Amino acid sequence: MKLCIALDNPSKEENLKLAKELKEYSNDLWLKVGFRSYIRDGNEFIVELKNLGYNIFLDLKLYDIPNTMADASEEIAKLGVDMFNIHASAGKRAMSEVMDRISKFQNRPLVLAVTALTSFSEDEFKEIYNDSIKNKAKEFAKISYQAGLDGVVCSVWESREIKNATSKEFITLTPGIRPFGEDAGDQKRVADINAAKENLVDFIVVGRPIYKAKKPKEVVEKILNTIKES
Repeated sequence: MKLCIALDNPSKEENLKLAKELKEYSNDLWLKVGFRSYIRDGNEFIVELKNLGYNIFLDLKLYDIPNTMADASEEIAKLGVDMFNIHASAGKRAMSEVMDRISKFQNRPLVLAVTALTSFSEDEFKEIYNDSIKNKAKEFAKISYQAGLDGVVCSVWESREIKNATSKEFITLTPGIRPFGEDAGDQKRVADINAAKENLVDFIVVGRPIYKAKKPKEVVEKILNTIKES
């Protein structure tokens, strides 16, 4: 299981400061760049993080018509990021076109499909998708697997069942991680590290418990040690 840190600070300077502070752990963790950071800081920010030795997950959740998604995916692959995501609800054809388009890259990035956002409650999700999170997440995962994607974004609570329905090598990345029982904030389906381990999660995404900590380095060390424990 890998730790992925969400760089969601309100400024580029704060995010870079955190990345530099944690540089010694760059082989053991990934950095997630989301909408806010990417829109504000652009491709230059990606290059700066890569130069520090990190693997980068670009979290833009592409969702559009198939050709537009494929075009955007090709541009993302050119950036040299290591992983990015798209929405599974765009459909199998869109996901397949994305994978076809980036297959020409020698070291293409991993591609994950978003199943159900972890900010959804069960009632909120059902209002839009007319199904339970559990059922729909598994259905989206199967379609993503068939389309040739590398994995999905889901909550901890769907991870094991998704792997059972696809493959144990099919990646699950789980936001909403509160490593040691911290406040859930705007997330609904949260979990701690032990629950992530039990549910065979491959990547855990941790944001506020790290970047809002007075001593983020100590929190990262504690998380990495917990991950390594059998």
